[in-house]
Amino acid sequence: MGNCWGSPVGNHSSPSATKPSTPVDDDDNNNNTAAAAAEVVVGGGSAAASEEKEKEKVEVEVGGSRKAVNVTPNLKVFTYSELKRATRNFRPDTVLGEGGFGRVFKGWVDEKTYAPSRIGVGLAIAVKKSNPDIPQGLQQWQSEVKFLGKFSHPNLVKLLGYCWEDDQLLLIYEYMQKGSLESHLFKRGLEPLPWEARLNIAIGAAQGLAFLHTTEKQVIYRDFKASNILLDGDFNAKLSDFGLAKLGPINGNSHVTTRIIGTYGYAAPEYIATGHLYVESDVYGFGVVLLELLTGLRVLDMNRPKGEHNLIEWARPFLPDKRKLNKIMDPGLQNRYPLKAAFQAAELILQCLESDPKSRPSMEEVLETLQQVNAIKMKPKGSKAGAKHTATATQRHQQDRHPLVSSHRYGHDRSLLHHQRYGRNGGGQGGARSPLTRPRG
Repeated sequence: MGNCWGSPVGNHSSPSATKPSTPVDDDDNNNNTAAAAAEVVVGGGSAAASEEKEKEKVEVEVGGSRKAVNVTPNLKVFTYSELKRATRNFRPDTVLGEGGFGRVFKGWVDEKTYAPSRIGVGLAIAVKKSNPDIPQGLQQWQSEVKFLGKFSHPNLVKLLGYCWEDDQLLLIYEYMQKGSLESHLFKRGLEPLPWEARLNIAIGAAQGLAFLHTTEKQVIYRDFKASNILLDGDFNAKLSDFGLAKLGPINGNSHVTTRIIGTYGYAAPEYIATGHLYVESDVYGFGVVLLELLTGLRVLDMNRPKGEHNLIEWARPFLPDKRKLNKIMDPGLQNRYPLKAAFQAAELILQCLESDPKSRPSMEEVLETLQQVNAIKMKPKGSKAGAKHTATATQRHQQDRHPLVSSHRYGHDRSLLHHQRYGRNGGGQGGARSPLTRPRG
């Protein structure tokens, strides 16, 4: 799913198993999308909730014919008319952002009945309205309803309901006041996040991933990145955009084999090379985001000096050296962080970015390490970490904090692979989720 924003844009478990491979997961096949969509079963409550609970059937149109879809009463079935009223007919000034799935609008509903209400009255919601021209729109919609309708966790964005009328596919989420982590790290004009907030965000996101990885049926998130981490009014982190989520390996298999899809820079190397998706592939993406949190820099940015375009390659030599680490720390932190804590976080990043997925820690281990890091506090007289930051380095980091073209995206764009060099805004916009795409930056 995508991002819930607080400000408008524009105008407005372990892979160490025995078997070397598994059959290709056919639910990524676009030809099966319509048939699969007719079989959506949405559970409610926690991951341990019984899948045998009473369901109700909803008639929807799939491929020109009416089919029954099983859903539980936990999700509100909105009518298109209700959502038009809640968003003032999807007016441009209610747009929160735009991504590959479509646009996201802010609306208002009654807190108890979810009936449309006046602006500022009741509960703020984020409505993701699909673009009917997106081939994978139905499949992504189905995946979000399937996973977010089933799971409930403080670090997953809450799905309130959905609408499916004719060719209109809409998803309704809780509204996240502070937007995405991406905007707070890279968008010009926002105050840099302090060390404590960054660490708490990392812990919250780790808790969300650890939950997905330890459910009865493991879930691989597959698209962990800063733009998919949303922040509520207290800067608590929640994972969004489950359009690419996959069930993990079963029957003792080490991985699932599927189409290569995701975002360059965040996707694990073994997945890009083979299409083998491990639970630990998510851990790699987490390591990338943790590196972005430390440095304040995007994982890929062709506007940086030669040799620094790829953040992982450039920063890797600095991470294991406590004396050099301060040279890559975000100047926006103003040296206000415990050097010992930063160094332990850097060591964790290196573990997460191991090329062999079997060598990476589990998300439970990552979470435990982050909590230990969080227990390290600044000395009363202040840390000396980062004292050697130069004005040139500071200027370079500040220049990298460029504005986003569309910050709020409940469904981040993953356009087709292209040969155009990605620039400040990361290359192509919108389009299908199929191949890997360049992140913005």
